[in-house]
Amino acid sequence: MEADLHAYVDGAVTEDARVEIETWLASHPEDADRVRAYTEQNAMLRALHSHMLDEPVPAALLATRSVGWWRYAAAAGIFAIGLGSGWLTRGMVIVPQIVSPSLARQAAIAHAVYAPEVRHPVEVGGNEEEHLVRWLSKRLGTELKAPRLTPLGYELVGGRLLSGSQGPVAQFMYQDGRGQRLTLYVSRQRGEPRDTAFRFSQEDRVSVFYWVDGNFGYALSGEMRREQLLKVADVVYKQLNP
Repeated sequence: MEADLHAYVDGAVTEDARVEIETWLASHPEDADRVRAYTEQNAMLRALHSHMLDEPVPAALLATRSVGWWRYAAAAGIFAIGLGSGWLTRGMVIVPQIVSPSLARQAAIAHAVYAPEVRHPVEVGGNEEEHLVRWLSKRLGTELKAPRLTPLGYELVGGRLLSGSQGPVAQFMYQDGRGQRLTLYVSRQRGEPRDTAFRFSQEDRVSVFYWVDGNFGYALSGEMRREQLLKVADVVYKQLNP
């Protein structure tokens, strides 16, 4: 069944097999959660590496004609596929350490994947805020809050549950009147010392302010200038640490 689930996520099954698998998933929520985690991981990997698709092949490689080079290329391709495959254990996606990004990079990738979504940017809408916060709090095992950013011009769009390298992750999404979106990413940070100081990271076009508080890491992401995001991050931090 494991191979069938991976093939389903990759779109490599027949129509009859697709219907059969979806029928199975409808009555097996654990497998449905695994499929969702696989799908999210694939989307994040594409967002992280999509820029490589437009890069030209180096002239030195184009000039190579030896059979040996093609063997190395094939081996490298297989290795890359192996790195891209996640393993799900009791709801936790475990990615090889070589591709495990930092808190800021994870948050930026999640922002890049979901912020542009028009029809399905969140799983639970902002009109169900109480349910959303209660659900995500239960999954992460801590009492979460959805900061109020209305005075800054941002309204809560909603949120979703993601799979991270250290367990479930909560993502809250906000939007202003111009359609500019921000996301707050909350992730477990096991073994990390308390470090509430703001840190800044620029991940391609996404700016990120992040900090660690106890066993959790927080990252606010948006495609905006550093000083603009800092104003929002300061408000978020003060609301989460009154």
